[in-house]
Amino acid sequence: MKRKLYMLATDLDGTLVGDKAALQRLLHYYNESFQDISLVYITGRHLNSALSLIASEELPTPDILITDLGTAIYRSPMLKRDKDWQQQMRINWQPDEILKLSGDFPSLKKQALPNTDRISFTVNNDYEVVQKFEARLNAKNIPHKLVYSSNRDVDILPENSGKGNALIYVLNNFACKEVQVLVAGDSGNDLEMLSLGYPSVVVGNAQPELANIKNHSKLFKATQNYAAGIQEAWAHFYETNETESIL
Repeated sequence: MKRKLYMLATDLDGTLVGDKAALQRLLHYYNESFQDISLVYITGRHLNSALSLIASEELPTPDILITDLGTAIYRSPMLKRDKDWQQQMRINWQPDEILKLSGDFPSLKKQALPNTDRISFTVNNDYEVVQKFEARLNAKNIPHKLVYSSNRDVDILPENSGKGNALIYVLNNFACKEVQVLVAGDSGNDLEMLSLGYPSVVVGNAQPELANIKNHSKLFKATQNYAAGIQEAWAHFYETNETESIL
């Protein structure tokens, strides 16, 4: 991976995945390109769920798989968990206390997950209760990061996790210094990584919560949906470079 000069760092559901024809066109586009592109998948799914999606959608095996909203990182070729990142995620993490406090908010419905690397709930379009819950977490001085997305998903993560921090860790530790990256997402849980300042794309079918994302000089808002939006952005940022290299 350190030898690859380009990287696609993308969310899965609603971004890379969602339109099979567009996905196949994007994969063909990359296969035909002279650019050597590493793939980093960054998803809210847990490991087994992510692997199931990769298989069902016939996605290429990624160089790096980031799951559970950035709380776990797996490296190819065997997709073994990165132990250093795992240790970082355990610092000040108090899942039992978080669950105990959540009991005071019956509208928060706990999601069934295979571990407590993160604590996740669903709520029926009630941001007020999310704010009250976070206020209680802060009042109890419980270190955490709260991510609210799609008007229903409430994720409580270790304080130094998140899709953005996980991507920074990958870039610093596993990518070449000159790597040219495109970050792609569609929902609020992608906001952190889309705001890092790297070339980034909000795909055309993005959730309304990204409508007011703060612009930066390398943020591209695609008109095309799903993988077609990624391809549109890749051409915007990197086709010129490719043409110049050929010439």
